[in-house]
Amino acid sequence: MSEVQYYVLVPSLGSSRAASGLARRTYAEAGPIDESLSPDLSWRPDSAIVEWEYGDLGAELVKIGEQEAETLTEAFRARRERRR
Repeated sequence: MSEVQYYVLVPSLGSSRAASGLARRTYAEAGPIDESLSPDLSWRPDSAIVEWEYGDLGAELVKIGEQEAETLTEAFRARRERRR
C-alpha cells in the first residue's frame, strides 16, 4: 500500500485562512505522484506541492490527515452543490 500525504491549500499569510484547495502526494514505487482536487472533485496531476516546496506557490500548504482531507472534500462537494 502506498503512503499518501494530504495538504490543504490556504491563501498566503495575512489574508483569510479559509481552505481554497486540497492536494495530495502519493509515494509509489516509481516516485511521488502529486495531484490536486479539481473543481469536479476528481484528482488530477498538479505541481502545487513542488511549487510550494520551492517557495513559488503564493499560498501555504498545511499537512492534514486522511480524515481531515475526506471532511474537506465533503465540504467542497456541498459548496459545489449549493452553487448549482
